[in-house]
Amino acid sequence: MTVPVWVEQSNGKFTASVLGSPQVRADGATKEQAVAAVTAQLQSAVSHGEMVWVTVPALTVPAPTVSPDDARAWRELCSEIYRERDAQKAAEFPE
Repeated sequence: MTVPVWVEQSNGKFTASVLGSPQVRADGATKEQAVAAVTAQLQSAVSHGEMVWVTVPALTVPAPTVSPDDARAWRELCSEIYRERDAQKAAEFPE
């Protein structure tokens, strides 16, 4: 198994961490020591478990039900918004 490992140097030491798993990290005096320590953590984890792939079904959201009153209120709101917009445009750009 191949996993991406990020290595950073700070204050004279190296820190290696597995991308996507921030809890798997280790420090070392050299880059090689930090990577070896992370590799040992991964080997220990792999020997105690297994990797499986899981498919999560897509979330389905039921369509909202709209009553005739709701639809009428929505149309009135949209009409009011357009009236206000048209008044603002007429004031800004008189013909």
